[in-house]
Amino acid sequence: MLLPFRSASRRLRLAVLLGGGTCLVLSSGCGYRFTPRGEGLPGGAKTVCAPIFTNETPEPALETLFTRYLRQELTRVGKLGAGTSCDAKVEGTVLQVWSSPTIVGRFFRVHAQVRLRWVKEGQQPQETVVFGTEDYLPGSGDVLEAEANRQAAMDRLAAVLMRDGFDRLANAW
Repeated sequence: MLLPFRSASRRLRLAVLLGGGTCLVLSSGCGYRFTPRGEGLPGGAKTVCAPIFTNETPEPALETLFTRYLRQELTRVGKLGAGTSCDAKVEGTVLQVWSSPTIVGRFFRVHAQVRLRWVKEGQQPQETVVFGTEDYLPGSGDVLEAEANRQAAMDRLAAVLMRDGFDRLANAW
């Protein structure tokens, strides 16, 4: 009676070992790493400054919105510096922003494109461009409600784009 149980136990162990080995082999080439966010910044930078972005769009105050969310990301990972104490800096430019209606329901969509440059003295600057969209409702017909919804969508979009942009720069994509 112990013989069938023993062979089933061996088969189970063999299946677990093969499955674990297969997962290890397959996951080794995917590019994912288990490191904390913001670790291993390019050039070994310890602190990063984020000056106010430039705004190449006709929409006012977008530079402060995107700068705020990039600084929030730097603060979250403990890398935000100030003044001359920075090892590197991230320069940003808001390139484009526009809104358009969607084909689904009564939704509108706001689009934004931002360029981020990682600049460290003595090294070639690294650059990435992030682009994204966010949907919003135009409201019940009130112009102020529609604009408030658009601004809230722009706020959400800025947070996502700066998180993505910082991750790209920090991981040297």
